[in-house]
Parts: sequence; C-alpha cells; structure tokens
Amino acid sequence: MSALFHIPSHPAFAASPSLGFFDPVTDGERDSSSALSLRIDGALRLLDLGREFQAKGEFSRALDYYTQVINDYKDLAFSEYARVGRALILYEIGDREQAITEMEDVSISLKGYPEIHAALAAALYTDKHASLLAENQFTIATLLDPHYADISYVRDKKHWPPSLVCSLHKFITLS
Repeated sequence: MSALFHIPSHPAFAASPSLGFFDPVTDGERDSSSALSLRIDGALRLLDLGREFQAKGEFSRALDYYTQVINDYKDLAFSEYARVGRALILYEIGDREQAITEMEDVSISLKGYPEIHAALAAALYTDKHASLLAENQFTIATLLDPHYADISYVRDKKHWPPSLVCSLHKFITLS
C-alpha cells in the first residue's frame, strides 16, 4: 500500500472531521439506519413469538403475532415468513380455504421455500383432492429439503399443527 493512501487504523483517528477525514454517512442516514434496525428487531421479536406459541400449540396467540407482523411490517421481505406461519395456523383452526389460498400465494412469492411447498402439497391432496398438483408441490419441497418427507421432522422440528401433520401423513401414505 502506498504511503500516500495510508489511513491510521487507531480508533482515535476514525472519521474525525478535525483531522480532515470525510465521513460519507450523514447523521440522517445513521438515524434512518437505526430506525430500520429497530423495526426489524420488533418484527423479528413478533415472528419469534408466533413461532413459540405455534410450537406450544397456542394457535390463536400464534395467529395474532403472525398477523401483526403481516399488518405492521409488510414492507419488510421476511414478513412473507409470517404469512407461512399464518397459513399453517389458519389450516389448523379450520379456515382451510383461506389457508390454501394463502399457501398458494406465498408459494409464488417464496418460490423455492420448501416448507410452504410441502404444506401446500398436504393441503391440496387432503382438502382439494388435487393429487397431481400436490405431487408437484411435494417434489419441489423434497428436492430442496428431503426432511419434509419425514412426519416427525415437520411435527417435532417445524412444529406444524396436528391437522396439517395428519394431512401430510395422508399424502405421503396416499390414504
């Protein structure tokens, strides 16, 4: 490195206008970044709470948290994962038409996310009797992550609701 371009690495020299260094980040940009970080933290906290209550089987509470993420943070890309959780919970509480509609929609926005493809396969097979569509969705899911062919994985690791686990079992066993 040429001595002409040497910038001291000691913290005392970092971006100090008095020493003639230019700081390309404005105070407004710093504030905006901090505000975005706080929003992301808040959304992630709610998403984690939704997952936690889903794992405990407290589906109405999980639904509330997933819905809050979707409503309050729809501008953040990971709100799509809250839509996945919401669709799984809607299926469990009996709103299967809406659940399948949301699964289909999310399977497009999160194309390649194996969980939504596996869930959609189970729902299409059991509720719509659409074997070919279910097979296509399940092929996508298991090519991306073979774990979705294992009932214990979706039940114990992914904490799918019981009715969706049952639907996946019916699909896998073709019963």
